[in-house]
Amino acid sequence: MLLKVSRSKTSGRVKIPGSKSHTIRALFIASLAEGRSEIINPLISDDAVSAVKTCKAMGADVKIEKDRYIVDGFNGIPKVPDNVIDVGNSGTTLRFATAASALGDGYSVFTGDEQIRRRPIGPLLEALNNLGAQAFSTRGDGRAPLVVKGRMTGGRTPLDSVTSQYLSALLISTPLLEKDTEIDIIRLNEVPYVDITLWWLDKQNIRYENSSYKTFYIPGGQKYKPFKEVIPGDFSSATFFMVLAAISGGEFILENLDISDPQGDRQVLDILKSMGAEVRIDGKNITISGRELIGREIDMNSIPDALPAMAVAGCFAEGETRLINVPQARLKETDRIRVMYEELSKLGADVEELPDGLIIRQSKLKGCPLNGHGDHRIVMALAVAGLNIDGDTVIDTAESISVTFPEFVDLVKACGGNAELVEQS
Repeated sequence: MLLKVSRSKTSGRVKIPGSKSHTIRALFIASLAEGRSEIINPLISDDAVSAVKTCKAMGADVKIEKDRYIVDGFNGIPKVPDNVIDVGNSGTTLRFATAASALGDGYSVFTGDEQIRRRPIGPLLEALNNLGAQAFSTRGDGRAPLVVKGRMTGGRTPLDSVTSQYLSALLISTPLLEKDTEIDIIRLNEVPYVDITLWWLDKQNIRYENSSYKTFYIPGGQKYKPFKEVIPGDFSSATFFMVLAAISGGEFILENLDISDPQGDRQVLDILKSMGAEVRIDGKNITISGRELIGREIDMNSIPDALPAMAVAGCFAEGETRLINVPQARLKETDRIRVMYEELSKLGADVEELPDGLIIRQSKLKGCPLNGHGDHRIVMALAVAGLNIDGDTVIDTAESISVTFPEFVDLVKACGGNAELVEQS
């Protein structure tokens, strides 16, 4: 599909949907528990549905109701799947399921869409092998399709967690092993996402020792219990409306955001405030008013998903904005550093590609046809730019928005944005 946008005067109230990170963690923990759990106000999107299908294939009973998932777990022992498990576009699901499947007996086979089959998972496979499982890539390249055979027993392993999902996958599954597990961290990016996982472990009273994110010690023989939990709003999705407010001069009230939640992308509020936007917090409502922005250097290591939107913000900020220390952004659904460089350049941006980020200088942009590269965050970020520049901006592969934020276009339109989804001929 194509997403057509043009300059608009935008403002309004936006209810932010549930967090993808929390929703998928909740689904796996509920599946690993014994008994019935209720996950209230979860994200319902393509990625979340992929997680639901995967948990069901591993033995959980998951019902999708209007505002919740009802999950009957398999008590820590996944079944051998009846077929190959296809995780769609969900990298989080693939990483979590790969580790969880090693808790069972027999073979599990995982694949995904074209983007998933390009994304690395080798360090997690190595860790699972070190902990007693058998795990390998069918093509020998550290990418899906994957084969995993349990049962993993525990022990000690190093881990190069270039994405935090490798560590989170192990933290969720290793408490259920017979032996204790020790994970020695070689590298860890995206620490706040690990904090979300630890938030869930704390809710479950799971015992672990965290030595300054350098070593994790997880005693075995533990269990998950059923729960009833409301999913917080998604700061990653909210980022697009935060940036839209900051660059448009409008005022947006973003609802359903808990500033005390461990999600890393809440940092975007402080970043935009430091660049000149006005930010007010009232309970779970956050008001952002656009002002003149000033560029600055931003360490993006903890918030790689915010890179596309913040690259757009840099185009509207006086001076120079440097997005640095985020090389893992190249390992997402697309190489987001390269892709944002290419697409912003088409719009007329003064942008420079770095090995670990981007330099963006204030630029006068003009709408034109753009390639969304099938990446939901790229499409939404480019749409935010198009709403604030002259000319029509037409972004292809816009159907990818449904991966995390199906309501995005409708919410933009409700806030006055000229935005339209059309079938591509």
